Amino acid sequence: MTTMMTMLVTPRTVLLSGAAEEPVWSWAGALLGGVVALGAVLVVAGVPWRRGPDLEARLAPYVSDAPRPSRLLFGAEHGSGTLTRRALHAGAVRLGHLLERVLGGSASVRRRLERAAAPLDVEGFRAEQAVWGALSGALGVLLASALWVRTSASLPVMVVVVVGAVALGVVARDQALSRSVTRREHRINSEFPAIAELLALSVTAGEGAGPALERVARLSSGELSSELERCLADARAGASLPVALQGLADRAGLPSLRRFVDGIVVAVERGTPLAEVLRAQAQDAREAGRQSIIEEGGKKEILMMVPVVFLVLPVTVLFAVYPGFSMLRLAL
Repeated sequence: MTTMMTMLVTPRTVLLSGAAEEPVWSWAGALLGGVVALGAVLVVAGVPWRRGPDLEARLAPYVSDAPRPSRLLFGAEHGSGTLTRRALHAGAVRLGHLLERVLGGSASVRRRLERAAAPLDVEGFRAEQAVWGALSGALGVLLASALWVRTSASLPVMVVVVVGAVALGVVARDQALSRSVTRREHRINSEFPAIAELLALSVTAGEGAGPALERVARLSSGELSSELERCLADARAGASLPVALQGLADRAGLPSLRRFVDGIVVAVERGTPLAEVLRAQAQDAREAGRQSIIEEGGKKEILMMVPVVFLVLPVTVLFAVYPGFSMLRLAL
């Protein structure tokens, strides 16, 4: 009888005790629920019937020269993979626009893109920055999850880690652009004395400024020769040679090249002897190249002192002092 009463009373007691327990708050559950809710909102906001056509799609039928071809004429281009790539590209462009509104500085970005000769515009660069930030943010989410599993980190710490990772990715893409600009300017500086010498020799041989530029651009290769080809293309398109040369100096952004271009422009506009001007400019270019080599050698000399002071010198002192310590130890 007592056993039956215990069996009847125990489940009720367990239920009563379970009902009396208070729910435990979980930051991980709250974060997971917020992520799911945000994903649902993004899915609902991005469905085709809720997304209206943009300005380009509305104006394209009225400004295009040819009618839009039928979609039946396309084969595998409009498959699921292409649609996925287009959706990812559209998402990256939207994130790039948002990043542009937050950061600004489109003039500086456009200037650096021109100096780096990058095949991108400001919109494409911002899209790449958004992609870098998204990938870095994903790594930040993994790091925050690992911190939560191992150390039970709080939610503010996890948010700071993720936001810091996103900012790090955006800044890393900007720094990569700055490094590409620096590398290209270094290559142009190294090519400039030889190009100046070739131009001076061509003009001294009797050619004009335009034919000399064409000959040097055809016979040389590198960053500066590609800039010369672009300058000649601008001149063939209708711009005068001084204007095309000024565009070359503006794109390169180097003081030595700007002085060289200014000398050529002044000689062409005022009719002064171009050969003398180019020889003087070539001499200045050689001096500038020699000065840059000396400065770089001085920097490398300071860097070379680090292994000498911290590696070679301690080993030399150890070899010189250790036998004396050994003899003292034996004498003791």
